[in-house]
Amino acid sequence: MFHYFDYAATTPVRPEAAQAALEAMTQGWGNPSSVYAFGTQAAAQVKSWRADVARALGCGAEELFFTSCGSESDNWAIHGALELNRRKGRHIVTTAIEHAAVMEPVKALERQGYEVTWLQPDRRGNIDPTQAAAALREDTVLVSMMLVNNELGTILPVQETARAIKQSGCPALLHCDAVQGFLKVPFSPGALGVDLLSISGHKIHAPKGVGALYVRRGLKLPPLIRGGGQEGGLRAGTEATSQLAAFAAAARLGASTLQEDMVCTAAMKDYTLQRLARDVPEAVALTRGGASHILPISLPGYKSEVVVRFLSDRGIFLSSGSACHRGKPSHVFAALKLPKPQQDGALRLSFSSDTTREDVDALIQGLQAARQELCTTLS
Repeated sequence: MFHYFDYAATTPVRPEAAQAALEAMTQGWGNPSSVYAFGTQAAAQVKSWRADVARALGCGAEELFFTSCGSESDNWAIHGALELNRRKGRHIVTTAIEHAAVMEPVKALERQGYEVTWLQPDRRGNIDPTQAAAALREDTVLVSMMLVNNELGTILPVQETARAIKQSGCPALLHCDAVQGFLKVPFSPGALGVDLLSISGHKIHAPKGVGALYVRRGLKLPPLIRGGGQEGGLRAGTEATSQLAAFAAAARLGASTLQEDMVCTAAMKDYTLQRLARDVPEAVALTRGGASHILPISLPGYKSEVVVRFLSDRGIFLSSGSACHRGKPSHVFAALKLPKPQQDGALRLSFSSDTTREDVDALIQGLQAARQELCTTLS
């Protein structure tokens, strides 16, 4: 028996998604590019799965391109946007709390001579939309802003930024990393006003190894991989049909229960905050955020990595930030400029509709034990 609080890192695969993948591997395993019946049947399935994911996202099927993960989608969007706007400028705007899949390629571009404006959050992890508007220039060619921060749960002003770009007249394309927002908060790419938007399968109970990139209709994004012409000629390579089948199944189910899931995770978040206030009063909620499935807290005076390992030994699984940090200090928590004890003790809790009160009770007991058994730091 274990208690899982790291759904923002990855989710268990839904049985329906696993079954869809199994059927694609054992029954409909033809190559979608083959012209005989077994291949054309597989191609028809890919078309259907694309439509399912697009419907869940709220876009046209022709605007959705499958990838291997959210990180690939982010990198493709960033480099593709800059290639499209290569004659219009070399200024990028992004935030200091982006996922590493955006932050690292942008840092690499900065080293290559691009000028980058890093929008800073306030103490609660919010980005002021007027800050984004003020950063726009005539030579701004890309703005990349996530929808839901993966460590804080804050919702960033993507829609307001889209309006500011339009009003400014600058040539910037707007990319949104919506990996933590897809089927967690209601939105559509059209309503947000974005040009490019990234999503991932394993955050919504599909397997790892599948994602997608939304490309606004009419935007001629350069190919990511040239070859056999798959994905409309933009990403060559034989389609990973089993992953696509599972992605579509998970997206269909997630879309059908979105409102119910949000109510459930909000209830678990509220219950956690109540129990913390009553039974672990030293714990600090760093922000409530706007997304119901993420809650960052801190146990000041205790090193977060030590607490994570302590709880893990008791079958309670949470993180000290994004799984992509691999134990390194979180740049997101650092950007909040918290007092050092709070930053050192920062932890991320993330919930799903599978989270129960019993899970939360076990977490509270684990934190109480950590407080009693672990040594405090000197910071």
